Amino acid sequence: MGCPRKHSDCDDDEKPTHQVTLSDFYMGKYEVTQKQWAEIMGSNPSYFKNCDNCPVETVSWNDVQEFIKKLNQLTGKNYRLPTEAEWEYAARGGALASSTPSPKYAGSNNIDDVAWYNNKLGKTHPVGEKIRTILGLYDLSGNVMEWCNDWYGDYSRKSQIDPTGPPSGLYRVVRGGSWYSSANSCEVCNRNYNSVAKFSDAIGFRLLLH
Repeated sequence: MGCPRKHSDCDDDEKPTHQVTLSDFYMGKYEVTQKQWAEIMGSNPSYFKNCDNCPVETVSWNDVQEFIKKLNQLTGKNYRLPTEAEWEYAARGGALASSTPSPKYAGSNNIDDVAWYNNKLGKTHPVGEKIRTILGLYDLSGNVMEWCNDWYGDYSRKSQIDPTGPPSGLYRVVRGGSWYSSANSCEVCNRNYNSVAKFSDAIGFRLLLH
């Protein structure tokens, strides 16, 4: 986990590279859509409306927790946001990519193959229109940044098992870059953050299930 040592453009918060071991999990194939949000919450908070299959956005971390609570009550399952480590593992291609260098973006070294970014149209796009990753996931780079469960903080050099981030903090992690982001912000190792009560038309989420 973290920015590979061979990269010369690593940000300070992407270091040090460290080893992480994770338990099994299922990751959502797509970012949660506006239609899915409306079916659970009864309304659509997105700025870019009239696009059922576009990712829901303009939702805070706190809003997402309420969505997950209601979804779990309805389904009897245990959905949650991915940890930052789980998100990066999925974006890199997991164990399937362990024998070869993982791509710079989620699914390719060519960002145009996999991501909506630096978008002159200035909006989100329906999920799943770009090339999928080796694990069959879409839009982990670009379209909308994705909330993670962790508080934002510095990486540890120590090897870790199922890390969950710092015990407290001021901001929660967001990953993946968005429709308006630069290519650098869409790299698998790039990190960002936001306040739990704030929202943006460039931040959405996907779900994890144990």
